[in-house]
This record gives sequence, C-alpha cells and structure tokens, in this order.
Amino acid sequence: MATDPIYIIKKPVLTEKSTEAMNELGRYTFEVDRRATKSDIKSAIESLYDVSVEGVQTRTQKGKLKRLRYGYVRETNVKTATVRIKEGQVIELF
Repeated sequence: MATDPIYIIKKPVLTEKSTEAMNELGRYTFEVDRRATKSDIKSAIESLYDVSVEGVQTRTQKGKLKRLRYGYVRETNVKTATVRIKEGQVIELF
C-alpha cells in the first residue's frame, strides 16, 4: 500500500496510558489505515515527523456490537500502531 503518508496516519491516540508511554518510554500511538503494513507505517511516521523509528507494533480492534431501536449495528474495526522512536527524539503532537 504505497500511498501518501497523510492517508496512512489518521490521528494520534491521546489517552492516559498512551500519554504516559509517550513521556516515559518514547512510544507514540496512532490510529492508522487498516490496510497499512508495518513498513508503510514506519516510512509514513519518518517522513511526516522527521524522526527515526526503531519499531512498530500494530493491533486491530474489532468493532463493538451496538443495539439500537431498529436492530444491531457493528462499529467499524480500528487499527492502531504503537511506534517506538530513538532515544532523545520527540514528536510534537500539541
């Protein structure tokens, strides 16, 4: 999936756990396109934020089943990637 990095990286995931990992361990979590591979994610982060990526871990979260008035609806599946960057480098998210 060789496309523009803007379409691979959707948004950063800012939770309490990911913010702590960001500050303590240098690990950043992003919501990514479901079709993106680890090498695609690595090259996208390196080109967008100008950092060196050491490792990428991905996980796909299955969408939850919600019950509404007119039946059941499944939310979309979400793929997140946790990216480890070299020590001393920082990604400015906000």
